Amino acid sequence: MAEINRAVKGTNDVLPSESHKLQFVEGKMLEVAGLYGYNEIRVPVFEHTEVFLRSVGDTTDVVQKEMYTFDDKGGRSITLRPELTAGVVRSAIEKGLVNGALPVKVCYIGGCYRYEKPQAGRLREFHQFGVECIGAASPNADAEVISLARQVLMSVGIEKISLEINSIGCPECRKDYHKALKEYFTANTDRLCDTCLERLERNPMRILDCKSPVCSEIAAGAPVVTDYLCEECREHFEGVKANLEAMGISYTVNPHIVRGLDYYTRTVFEFISGDIGAQSTVCGGGRYDGLISQMGGPKTASLGFAMGIERLMLVLENQKIALPEAAKTDLYIAPLGDKAQLTASSLCAKLRGDGFRVETDICGRGLKAQMKFADKTGAKFTMVIGDNEIASSGAELKNMRTGEAFPVKFDSLSDELYKAINKSAFDDLAEAIL
Repeated sequence: MAEINRAVKGTNDVLPSESHKLQFVEGKMLEVAGLYGYNEIRVPVFEHTEVFLRSVGDTTDVVQKEMYTFDDKGGRSITLRPELTAGVVRSAIEKGLVNGALPVKVCYIGGCYRYEKPQAGRLREFHQFGVECIGAASPNADAEVISLARQVLMSVGIEKISLEINSIGCPECRKDYHKALKEYFTANTDRLCDTCLERLERNPMRILDCKSPVCSEIAAGAPVVTDYLCEECREHFEGVKANLEAMGISYTVNPHIVRGLDYYTRTVFEFISGDIGAQSTVCGGGRYDGLISQMGGPKTASLGFAMGIERLMLVLENQKIALPEAAKTDLYIAPLGDKAQLTASSLCAKLRGDGFRVETDICGRGLKAQMKFADKTGAKFTMVIGDNEIASSGAELKNMRTGEAFPVKFDSLSDELYKAINKSAFDDLAEAIL
């Protein structure tokens, strides 16, 4: 097949037969976020490369191996966003949100881009739902953000999922931890990959996030960060746990969670599913109290999370969680002849204005082909219009499931269709119960 007719590796088409599932899930995400006071923000798909170098960190896999970076026609280095937090923070600084009433609560749904080996639930173009809470320093803010993520997962039917939390401390208490890590990994330099050898001097914590099996095996025996927390960070972490317990949210402390981006401080967390193979993290997030000041804004405590939508859809599929079916056509109007076509167009315009899903022929098909198409669309009702129907200003409304038909007048079609749809839905429900 020619390249022009083939999608780029690591990208995916969402076809009309599947898009309604995404619409449902994304609608639930925004609905739950609204319950917590979060409103949607939309930021550009690309930013100046420096935005991600400063925020994500130049020792991370994302920056070192995965970013789509290019020079634009003005010679500026531009990068397709590998994640959304950095762009949201840039916007909050530029637009002055950090100087207004705090906390600022925003949520988003958008595409991200990372050059890595495509796998199930892990594409080069992928999509995230996430939230950012800017200007909240208390541990109950951490617990509330975690609660929001959990409620989103539960709202789409996911229950078999576990929460793991950790604290990676602040820059001060991490100094001693970095020293301990450096000593530990220096004893294993003969086995570390070349990338981790570079990280050893600049940021040894990044070795804990290496995907190499050998480095992961070495990292499993490394000192844990919770043994090096300062008193303030320890108290904050205990506060997070106490708030989670007050909310009835179960968790496991996993001292090996560090997350893959450099901007995190203190609380980090992940929601894990055992139903999607090696890529088990469905949602991850935490605090980034130093990021806004690092990017030129005022010192502002903040936190958030991001949820991979493709991975979430994979969990739903593997757990066999049923999603609502796509909306069906309420009425298909089959015109016979030019005059009937004009009448059908007029009726469709009126019915659509009243909120009904209505279709009619736009391909010049005969009656048999039209009815076959109506059946394929799953139309609930059909109506055939010819010269006799035009003369009487009415036609028969046929229930495609039961075959029942009854006469209706064109001027009362909206009311009659509304009643017929409700009666059909009630009959279907009664039949299901019986």
